[in-house]
Amino acid sequence: MFRSLTIGAVSAAFLTMAASAFAQQAKYGTAAEAKAMLEKAVAAVKADKAKAIEMFNKGEGGFKDRDLQPFCFNISDGKLVAATVASALGTDVKALKDKTGKVFGEDVYKAAEDGKINEVSYMFPRPGETEPAPKTSFITKVGDLGCGVGYFN
Repeated sequence: MFRSLTIGAVSAAFLTMAASAFAQQAKYGTAAEAKAMLEKAVAAVKADKAKAIEMFNKGEGGFKDRDLQPFCFNISDGKLVAATVASALGTDVKALKDKTGKVFGEDVYKAAEDGKINEVSYMFPRPGETEPAPKTSFITKVGDLGCGVGYFN
């Protein structure tokens, strides 16, 4: 009887800790979720570029999940056409730099290669925060756009 009671108590404690750990992990998107969203975004751009960009900017169609959202820029001039922050639209992606002074935008621009998904790491504030945190974006080229989805490490 005591053994069963002990096993039950330990099991309950484990499940409680596992649930709280899962809840903390679920607050932000993962690398796998970011990559999956990028693949979904690529398919959307190939199907209807204008509609895809509109969905990305509005966060509709499953293109806004916690801190995950696609961004896209024109390959021709580097201008952002889809971005998490509306005020960034029209910004030259090549000029983006983080709070440490690292110009990561040039790396993002160069990472847009046909048929490849590349990674670029930089510092960027989480949504609703001002302090930068380590972030990695998966980047690829689809048609005349470079598109990416980033996640916080």
